[in-house]
Amino acid sequence: MKLGKYELQQPLVLAPMEDVTDLPFRLVCKRLGADITVTEFTAAEALIRRVGRAMNKISILEEERPVGIQLFGSRPEALKEAAAIAEESAPDFIDLNCGCWVKNHVARTEGAGLLRDLPLFEKIVKATVAGTRLPVTVKTRLGWDHDNIVIMDVAKMVEAAGAKMLTLHCRTRSQAHRGFADWTWLARVRKVISIPLIGNGDIMTPQDVKAMFATGCDGVMIGRGAVANPWIFTQARHFLATGELLPEPSIAQRIDMCINHLSEACRLKDCRNPVFAFRKHYVGYLKGMPGISKLRSDLMHLDTQEAVTSRLREYVLEQH
Repeated sequence: MKLGKYELQQPLVLAPMEDVTDLPFRLVCKRLGADITVTEFTAAEALIRRVGRAMNKISILEEERPVGIQLFGSRPEALKEAAAIAEESAPDFIDLNCGCWVKNHVARTEGAGLLRDLPLFEKIVKATVAGTRLPVTVKTRLGWDHDNIVIMDVAKMVEAAGAKMLTLHCRTRSQAHRGFADWTWLARVRKVISIPLIGNGDIMTPQDVKAMFATGCDGVMIGRGAVANPWIFTQARHFLATGELLPEPSIAQRIDMCINHLSEACRLKDCRNPVFAFRKHYVGYLKGMPGISKLRSDLMHLDTQEAVTSRLREYVLEQH
């Protein structure tokens, strides 16, 4: 598939996730095999006011490429201006979040709220395309609920409006993250559009990746599966190539990656104490390890990179 100047074969994409896919985590996943990364979503209204936190969110590095900046909003004029501002950070594409299910966003006709107002949805895509020279892509859901699945109309509309790629999370807004993603829609959507189609939803294993590619989609986007296991990109690529599963990372490998991730967070994160912001990642890295409750309790009382690193290395020695 083609995305801007890039030709990609069966790309594995790191999903944009609020408060998760910041720059340090994107670098971790890129180094482990993610082909495309996307920033956390950024409010167009905040970006056009050049709010500091919003500007920080769209900071990217060369190592991430191809990388997209994801925007959301409900005013076409704001999205057009925000796309131009985002282009200043030199991403490879601009992605529109038209699938966030969170109540306060949909109440303002943002994210998945646009699935109840397709004329506005279309205006936003067209305005964003008009605001940038970069490819514009769209991420959305099947529809508002099971009685209002509109993805076939949406898919054709976003392509006609100028979008260069569509990512489909195969749930409705009302499902949020509950229930199961219905991948059967990917094959149907693939038949009505010519732009690349990326599948998303319930990708937890390399086998899931292979099964989603079998639907005919051009790429697979991995979200929550990467939070608990950022190695999934390496594992999936190996499985696609050989049909063989790589061994799970050892405790020492998981701890080393956690330490490296923390180091990047402390180097790159723009906040008062990156160690506090990093605490949400302990769950993923330490999941299933022996004595995890005590270890997590100890880590939650530590507030420096040095102290956390020391405790984690101590834990590895305790397991031998």
